[in-house]
Amino acid sequence: MKKLDTLFIGFMLFSMFFGAGNLIFPPVLGASSGVNYWLAMAGFIVTGVGLPFIVLLAISLVKGGVQTIGNRVHPVFSTIFTVAVYLCIGPFLAIPRNANVAFEMGVSPYMGGAMNKTLVLLLFSVIFFALVYLVSLNPSKMEKYMGRFITPTLLLAMVVLCVAGFVNLDSPFQQPTEQYKSDAFFTGFLEGYNTMDALAALAFGIVILSAIKKRGVKDSKQLRNYTLKASLIAGILLSIIYVSLGVIGARMAGTATFENGTEILSAAATLLLGQNGTMLLGLIFTLACFTTVVGLTTACGHYFSELIPKANYKTVVLVVTLVGFTLSNLGLNQILKVSVPFLVTAYPLTIVLITLTFFSRYYRSQRKVYGSAMLFTGVVAVMGGLHAFGLDLGPLQTIKEMLPLSSVGLEWIVPALVGTGVGLVFDKVGAKPQVVENLEVKTS
Repeated sequence: MKKLDTLFIGFMLFSMFFGAGNLIFPPVLGASSGVNYWLAMAGFIVTGVGLPFIVLLAISLVKGGVQTIGNRVHPVFSTIFTVAVYLCIGPFLAIPRNANVAFEMGVSPYMGGAMNKTLVLLLFSVIFFALVYLVSLNPSKMEKYMGRFITPTLLLAMVVLCVAGFVNLDSPFQQPTEQYKSDAFFTGFLEGYNTMDALAALAFGIVILSAIKKRGVKDSKQLRNYTLKASLIAGILLSIIYVSLGVIGARMAGTATFENGTEILSAAATLLLGQNGTMLLGLIFTLACFTTVVGLTTACGHYFSELIPKANYKTVVLVVTLVGFTLSNLGLNQILKVSVPFLVTAYPLTIVLITLTFFSRYYRSQRKVYGSAMLFTGVVAVMGGLHAFGLDLGPLQTIKEMLPLSSVGLEWIVPALVGTGVGLVFDKVGAKPQVVENLEVKTS
């Protein structure tokens, strides 16, 4: 495979990851963390860039992707977990969120007061999802459309905005808000969940591997190497943009009070470039959200067409597009309400599941180790999700708050370690050695 192909696949991966959350959360982090910005951004990059990178690497090591990894816990768990992830990063959450943000930033600023916003959103959604459907129908063309055309345009627009911000914004960093005063790194770490990229990586892995294989790469070692290179390209681009957007947010914090990342970027673009800045920002958001929705739609098409033999790829893409279109018209606030509880539950499970994958060669009985670790982690993760949803857990909440690292939102770590330890103990007692199934690298 040519080096230029690797570059374009890296661009495609970047464009698939770079969506609504990647744009709106870094500026908020910058404005909120103030003088503690660099520590907070380091935590954000760990979960917003590092974790997705690790997920892609883990998937490249295992034949069958996330489904096979989940089977090491139990086939029922694997199916439920994978379906839940695909539905939430797909038509039920991430797809409508991206479409709605594209509308809010690309169309809404130009609407007159007399225009019916609901009707305009409907018309925008029809056009947006029609284009998504057409591009997603032919996944073999995705690298051409997204890697060679859309992503360079998106990157150029981002460069213009970020350079203008660095040159013209010189306000000092403000004092951090309460949540960033003492635990800036861990707060940034948790904010990285909001990008949803670690969950998206579970789905994008199969898309990237397919794109590499279509270029004649069959050897498992080469597949991993090219996946690693493409991931590095995407990761470096994401990190640079996150840092730049965060600095803009930190500089803008001293000029006014903002409610969210879209307001910060809108104000910055207008301040730096006038009306042209508003148009540039609208282009950035529309392209970023469009490429992510195409990537998620394609990933869902691949997965569900394999899971349900009677459902072909084109049918799944049509259904995903229609559901995403319908939910996008509910409005952004309604969509975001359900995102945090799901992420608080799903991220710990994903982190533990992927971490165990790198050490699976050392387990005699995978199911005992994986099952125990996921059980202990899952109990605490579900409690966190229910609490984030606003439910009163009563005595369970008290127990949750007594766990180590609860103050920084990482109370699941110790239970995960305990569960892994319990699984290892059972693994060593009475288990017969077994061959690790579906690994690309043979182990004993």
